[in-house]
Amino acid sequence: MSLSKNGVSEWRGFWFLPLVAALGYATSVLHVYSFGPFIGPIQAEFDWSRAQVSSGISIAAFLSAIFCIPVGMLIDRIGPRRVGLFGVLAMSGTVALLSTATGEQGNWVLMWAVVAFGTLCVQATVWTTAVNSRFEASRGMALAVTLSGASFAATLFPLLATWLIENYGWRNAFTGLGGIWAALVFPILLFSFRGAQDVKIVTTNGEVKPEIVLTGLSLAEGLRSPALYKLVLASALFAFTAVGTIVHFVPILTDRGAEPLAAAGIASLIGVFSIFGRLGTGFLLDRAPAHIVGACVCLMPIAASALLIIDGASAVNQILAAAIFGLTLGSEVDVIAYLAARHFGLKNFASLYGALIMSLAIGTSFGPVSAGAVFDQYDSYAPFLVFTAIIMAVSSISILSLEPFGRKAKTIVHTP
Repeated sequence: MSLSKNGVSEWRGFWFLPLVAALGYATSVLHVYSFGPFIGPIQAEFDWSRAQVSSGISIAAFLSAIFCIPVGMLIDRIGPRRVGLFGVLAMSGTVALLSTATGEQGNWVLMWAVVAFGTLCVQATVWTTAVNSRFEASRGMALAVTLSGASFAATLFPLLATWLIENYGWRNAFTGLGGIWAALVFPILLFSFRGAQDVKIVTTNGEVKPEIVLTGLSLAEGLRSPALYKLVLASALFAFTAVGTIVHFVPILTDRGAEPLAAAGIASLIGVFSIFGRLGTGFLLDRAPAHIVGACVCLMPIAASALLIIDGASAVNQILAAAIFGLTLGSEVDVIAYLAARHFGLKNFASLYGALIMSLAIGTSFGPVSAGAVFDQYDSYAPFLVFTAIIMAVSSISILSLEPFGRKAKTIVHTP
């Protein structure tokens, strides 16, 4: 029996899955989107440069990137549920552990290497693999809802981190972030998060098989696909500039005269608008060529960078720039996930998408520290913003060069 192509039926049966997957995905950026408010207090206590402080995220992202494909292969083998449940506890615990930093550079590197371990099992591959297995006709919107978890995180985490720091200090703030998030999210995932790969059935001849057998490219075929490398390039460039700017967005605004809490409030708009960006993109992906949608959204940060370069002290420009960055942040990762499923199929989706997550992680590893180094060198973020505009144009061209249609994933449902 073939899986229903009716998007309404998909949502009726599995409406909860993208929502709980969104909470899981938010966990993957707990250390990124909450970190901006920590930069100032840590810099003041340890007397470090901003590049030194920001190096933690770079270390975690780079180390986790090395294992993205092996983790994807693990997900393809045992399913996303067990990986995700372990990952939420590991990620929350390692973020809380940052409260023990001593101020020694070696200790800082070690702490963030531990965080890298936590990120491995909460990467987007876990959550999108489960959602892709249940949604086909409405896959674009389902992925948009799932990946809106990061938008929710970008809205909540800067405000929560700022409030915890101002009331309890930065050390207790790290502990509070990890503890609060694990207590809220883990029970929900425990009872509600299951992909098709996590459900087994007994066939008429007594065999125990997955409920759905997923088909698509083999791992070798995917690694030979030109589409993979175009998406790798676009992913890395996007993450380098977008994450670098977002991590430093609060300092960018405070350096232009904004109060810390006001800057955090404006930065939280990135999360708000990324929700609109993701949902709007999900709607378009189910109705328009994904490579054109992706190419267009990559061009948007050029305008945001220009606003901050021309008059970054203007509150209006700051708000507009946050909104534009949010719309882009809410769109590009969705496009990449959708295109990966479309071009590669679902049989080895986690493994091949792991390569794209690796490129995102590499971009993330160098973006924040590069933005900090640019500020340390020029006492201004303007050169990094100029570079952001150039890099986003290259990313747009890379996505636009993809073929309009990839091989669709097909699924077969076993019946007992």
